[in-house]
Amino acid sequence: MTEFIKGLDLCESFYLEVAKPLLDSEFPSLKYSAALVGYGSDVIGFDNEISTDHMWGPRFILFLEDNNFEKVSKRISDVFSSKFPYEFRGYSTNFSEPDINDCGVRHSKLIREGKINHLIEFYTLNGFFENYLGYKPIQDITINEWLTFPEHRLLAVTSGKVFHDELGLSVVREKLSFYPDDIWLFLIASQWKMISEEKAFVGRCGQVGDELGSRIITLRIINHLMRLCFLMERSYAPYSKWFGSAFNTLEISNELKNILEKTSLADHWEERQVFLSEAFMIVAEKHNSLNITPYIKPNIGKYFGRPYLVLNTDDFENEISKSIKSELLRNNAKIGSVSHFTNDTGIFDDLEICNALKILF
Repeated sequence: MTEFIKGLDLCESFYLEVAKPLLDSEFPSLKYSAALVGYGSDVIGFDNEISTDHMWGPRFILFLEDNNFEKVSKRISDVFSSKFPYEFRGYSTNFSEPDINDCGVRHSKLIREGKINHLIEFYTLNGFFENYLGYKPIQDITINEWLTFPEHRLLAVTSGKVFHDELGLSVVREKLSFYPDDIWLFLIASQWKMISEEKAFVGRCGQVGDELGSRIITLRIINHLMRLCFLMERSYAPYSKWFGSAFNTLEISNELKNILEKTSLADHWEERQVFLSEAFMIVAEKHNSLNITPYIKPNIGKYFGRPYLVLNTDDFENEISKSIKSELLRNNAKIGSVSHFTNDTGIFDDLEICNALKILF
């Protein structure tokens, strides 16, 4: 059995030891960039043995110049098909045709003769970012573009690794590396507001005997708190499959993870809100450590005299809003980005829908 190798390490070695020598010898004057970016758990480092069953293996994206793109990419593809080894580090370099019954994914398919159906993709820089984000790198990024870029896709294009770069891929990645300050502040304020909207309902639902409803709202607030932590540590969050795994890599998770788990597992609303109050205090102090507002004293108290323990979240939202320079953002409804106000993958992973949602901002 082949010993598992993290995909990013496998792909970098494959490029350096197999693909690059071929490109150097067969296309010595070629200007290109090569990287593992975009889709895949291997790009963000969460792949394991299970990941190898589809769209995983020796691969990378080869970025070419616009001139004669179709002709040049075909020539290179033909060379790769003819001269790649059938295996690399125990993994097949040949893949099946797209599976029409499984979203077009391709599977590793070892062969011993004939041409290789490799997994190398070819793009121009503009073509890749337009396909993946609906954005051309030659353009400035507008506010409503930042807020309608799916966050997990921003993570995907800025993660992975660039193996070779003559076309400026690293410059584009740096431009997208994280939200500009005003957008960042707006998103933090939005998460505080979302928490404010429901913070009292943990207790209210529980008080009338609706423990399930209380738990659902608690989990929603936990999600907002975790997103706040990603923002506070200036990290893009992945979508749901890897959300918790990525949260565990944040500095604050060392202090916060256990209390969030206790909060989610609590059987009674009164216990639940006590644990949640502890989580509120940790995140509030994290906020204060950023120095993006004057110090705000965190206060856990009863909600307008009712027996529901809540944090003074409005103070955090209001103070952050004062720091936002853009009048458009400062006065906009605090709904966050497209990845924040919807948990529907069918919405925030559809670029046409995301583009249509620009009108919200």
